[in-house]
Amino acid sequence: MTDTYYTVEGTATASLTVDGSRFLAEAAGVTGREDVEARVRAPREREHKATHHCVAYRLGAEGDTARYDDDGEPSGTAGAPILRQIDARSLTNTLVVVTRYFGGTELGTGGLARAYGDAADAALDRASIVERVVRTPVRLRFAYDDTAPAEAVLRQFDVTLQEEDYTAVTTWTVGVRASQVEAFTDAFTNALSARGEVLRVGAPDGKNGGGQTQEGPDGA
Repeated sequence: MTDTYYTVEGTATASLTVDGSRFLAEAAGVTGREDVEARVRAPREREHKATHHCVAYRLGAEGDTARYDDDGEPSGTAGAPILRQIDARSLTNTLVVVTRYFGGTELGTGGLARAYGDAADAALDRASIVERVVRTPVRLRFAYDDTAPAEAVLRQFDVTLQEEDYTAVTTWTVGVRASQVEAFTDAFTNALSARGEVLRVGAPDGKNGGGQTQEGPDGA
């Protein structure tokens, strides 16, 4: 189980000009396909006079979903070079969009690949790269009198408290480091002598599913 991954925090932009063509690159951290679609739509609307909006992204805590789109450029000259820059930094949950304004001079396939790759490289060089911890949501329920042992278990593990509900009984939803979920639930059960309940264990965050895919007709 992968406990951590690296991604872009926020957004970063860069631009370059090659033989009259302008390449505007934007790199961003993303959380899933819906986020990707929204972030791809934004530069298409903002730079609506551009000739191409080429896209690449990788998703999932383990980086198991990758997709790119050449948006009308010759196959393999845009999306793939952008994706290579993402992969060169071992990033996931990361999107790069490179917008091109054609300058009147054909660059050839090699020139296009270099330009798109260089634009993506420049944006990613400016980006803030952060490490994220993969957490699994676990919902716990216990009596008020068992608060102290429950809190003691939380201190033993890499856990974040996400939701709290104090009514007749206490219900917590905690984010547990993915590799520690089994040990955490065992420790909770033992510490409370089985008086508490583990109500639900959710899917780890950062999981976006799917096998590796290259190039999508929808451009996202």
